[in-house]
Amino acid sequence: MGQEKNPRRVKENEARAFGKYLRTSPQKLNLVAQTIRGKSAAKALVDLEFSKRRIAQDVRKLLQSAVANAENNHGLDVDRLVVSEATVGKTLMMKRFHARARGRGARIEKKISNMTIVVREAQDA
Repeated sequence: MGQEKNPRRVKENEARAFGKYLRTSPQKLNLVAQTIRGKSAAKALVDLEFSKRRIAQDVRKLLQSAVANAENNHGLDVDRLVVSEATVGKTLMMKRFHARARGRGARIEKKISNMTIVVREAQDA
């Protein structure tokens, strides 16, 4: 009488983590995502740890979540994980008002992003 099991969104040797409402623009977040695509999970974590960008710490937490999902939910070997996908999308936009000269106003758009990280177990280690 219950709901059927949802189909798996990733392959058998993959795990994913999804981060919502990351407080940065998608363009800036994609620069950080480019630095970890295709790297091993351990190397990507080290790169994010020492990155100077503010959003890199949130991406590091998201990558740690993907690694934990791979280990605990899917039984994958942590030492052989590789970041196969790191996709960025845009979501809400906060609209703010900035007072200008002569009684005018200017709109400020504060962009918010989503990010998905998929880690895959490499065949050769």
